[in-house]
Amino acid sequence: MSDSLLSYRPFVQLLAARVLAGAATQMTMVAAAWQMYQLTGSALDLGLVGLLQFLPVLVFTLPAGHVADRYHRARVIAAAQSLLLAAAAVLLAASAGGALSRELLFGVSVLLGTARTFQAPAQQSMVPSLVPPSLLARAMAMSSGGNQVAVIGGPALAGLLFLGSGTAVYALAALMLLGAMVAVLRLQDRRVVSTDPPTLHAMLAGVRFVWQRKTLLGAVSLDLMAVLFGGATALLPIFAQDVLHVGPAGLGALRSAPAVGALLVSLALARFPIRVRVGRWLLLSVAAYGVCMLVFGLSTTFWLSLLALALSGGFDMVSVVVRQTLVQMDTPDAMRGRVGAVNSMFIGASNQLGEFESGVTAALLGAVGSVVLGGVATLAIVAAWSRLFPGLAQRQRFEEGG
Repeated sequence: MSDSLLSYRPFVQLLAARVLAGAATQMTMVAAAWQMYQLTGSALDLGLVGLLQFLPVLVFTLPAGHVADRYHRARVIAAAQSLLLAAAAVLLAASAGGALSRELLFGVSVLLGTARTFQAPAQQSMVPSLVPPSLLARAMAMSSGGNQVAVIGGPALAGLLFLGSGTAVYALAALMLLGAMVAVLRLQDRRVVSTDPPTLHAMLAGVRFVWQRKTLLGAVSLDLMAVLFGGATALLPIFAQDVLHVGPAGLGALRSAPAVGALLVSLALARFPIRVRVGRWLLLSVAAYGVCMLVFGLSTTFWLSLLALALSGGFDMVSVVVRQTLVQMDTPDAMRGRVGAVNSMFIGASNQLGEFESGVTAALLGAVGSVVLGGVATLAIVAAWSRLFPGLAQRQRFEEGG
């Protein structure tokens, strides 16, 4: 059998659908945020848009994981994409008809967050059923790379297409989502379907599973703590204006740098996957991420700051691929949706709470002090986790979990 992922057509279809839907979602989110600021001129309203997109994660994550395990995952993904399509269609009609309002944009933000909450666990847990275990690490790397393509390309495409009303952005996003739905609905779901009833006990099975397996608990909590304390995204406008003095153009480059680094590393991992000492790779990549944050926080040179952020994105991608592959390999197929939902909730919480933590510490210590403290905290967390979770540190191969 060929060892090329491209020979597995269902995986390629899922990857194409992920890139199309991801880019369309990014386009919609960027355009909606721009229109909100044009309508209200309020930074608080921009913050509320992000909060309303995150609230469904808190409410629906556990049910979303159960749905992914109990029903045809391709259809669950398509249903979530249909919600994204509805959001784009509503914004298209409102933009074309001059009916945009603050309340409408808030409502669409909740719809976007709900769709993404149900899409993520079904999408992640479907990959292992489309490729053999020997190619799973490569598949996870390629899937993560596809996500980075969407994160980079979606906002850039929205910026090029945005012509006053935003109708061109929403129209193209809707077409891309239609294409993604067609690709997903052609997939077959060959797996063991969970027969657990839709009870709270069944929904919490993913939480219990992760808690009882210390290697998985260490892997997902390491990401939570590292991003919670080590992130700097929320403070980039301050660095662009007050530290590096590069203005809006420099801010755009700083925002893009981690994604560019992550994309390049994901392509490398798809070609040369990590096979041995996977636990050590995870811990070292998070430690290297912390060092990059230290360099960025102390840098007063634009090119060095840009390089530090690009490298941080690359090291973060190593940890993402290792963590996601561990989660998929160690989890029975009938529970991958619920365990994936727990993983998604950890990621979402770390990103949102991390931005809040950065703001609070920056208010107390300044932006530079906040990032430097975060880098030091990340290194301390890696040292602590290597002792708290020795099974994770000593994990040699992905296949050890069965």
